[in-house]
Amino acid sequence: MSLQEAPRSIRVHIGIFGKRNSGKSSLINSLTNQSTAIVSKIAGTTTDPVYKSMEIYGIGPCVFIDTAGFDDVGEIGALRISQTKKAMEKTDIAIMLFCDIVTKEEKDWVLQLKKSNIPVIFAINKIDVIENSQHIKKSIEDEFDASPIMVSTLSGEGIDKIRTELIRALPADFEGESITPNFLQKDDVVLLVMPQDIQAPKGRIILPQLQVTRELLDKKCIIISITTDSIDTALAELKNPPKLIITDSQIFKTVYEKKPKESLLTSFSILMAGYKGDLDYFVKSASAIEGLTENSRVLIAEACTHAPLTEDIGREKLPRWLREKIGEALVIDVVSGSNFPEDVSGYDLIIHCGGCMFNKKYLLSRVEKARCANVPMSNYGVVIAYLSDILEKINLL
Repeated sequence: MSLQEAPRSIRVHIGIFGKRNSGKSSLINSLTNQSTAIVSKIAGTTTDPVYKSMEIYGIGPCVFIDTAGFDDVGEIGALRISQTKKAMEKTDIAIMLFCDIVTKEEKDWVLQLKKSNIPVIFAINKIDVIENSQHIKKSIEDEFDASPIMVSTLSGEGIDKIRTELIRALPADFEGESITPNFLQKDDVVLLVMPQDIQAPKGRIILPQLQVTRELLDKKCIIISITTDSIDTALAELKNPPKLIITDSQIFKTVYEKKPKESLLTSFSILMAGYKGDLDYFVKSASAIEGLTENSRVLIAEACTHAPLTEDIGREKLPRWLREKIGEALVIDVVSGSNFPEDVSGYDLIIHCGGCMFNKKYLLSRVEKARCANVPMSNYGVVIAYLSDILEKINLL
């Protein structure tokens, strides 16, 4: 990713679904005006989902997801279909592509998409080569009460209509979402406490800190960025206390004990929870810690897939702090990236990272999975504040 590119996690995700050889890859190439996806007459050319970040006029930064056909067969086909289902969890808008009359497979997939509140755009591809396009159109109208867009990726017919429908289907809150508090105004002083430890790549700032900094600049706030050892000096140099202090969650208690009483306090992780997750649910779920015993099971989920590091927050610190409170026999599983269990019902608590590498749709799909299993789910920053006995004293925004 170049310095000019928007992170994938803040782009709208557009998933293309359909049977094998329905022209999903060709459609992406037509929409992007590039040879983005491999095209072949051989059914099943697309195996694992392919993610392509693009900038589309009227849509802005987006990610197209080219999925494997959901009519794939055999043992390998079943694995490909399972990956397509995972891609659906990240999808903000779906395009369902047809080149034949509606079958049970399309009905089932559309039902799953709608259950997940994902808007679906219906399109019939290859209208220049199939003979029964009007018959297909009527079957879609009868089954889904929707008028499909007639498309030819060869001639370009219907491509502009799909772009128009994508713009109409954009999530209402996609533009204008704010990571930082709405009460911040021009010239408000915000102190960012950012320890540059082993988890921060040398020469770079981690994504949540970067996103928060950029948004504060857009709001014309006065930003002071420091490491943990400079808190006392920075506060002493300020004529007035900062309006807000945003800290790394790992040093929540240290910063809380030093902050002026006039200053509000939150963390980057809690800001991300409010931006992408369900902060109210995370706060409510934190109290489940009191009910844990050494016979309990806890799942810690990281979005990143980095190799384990010394004093890693998810793999080292949180497990240590939990066991200090509950007992050494507490069972803690750690997963990373997309390796989130399909069945979470065996856990007594899930603790998720801020999710800066995931889009909002994907993180909320995990929250919903926890809710459906009646498993409390919280967030790194919320849990650390709870364990530090300051959750009720910080600003949850």
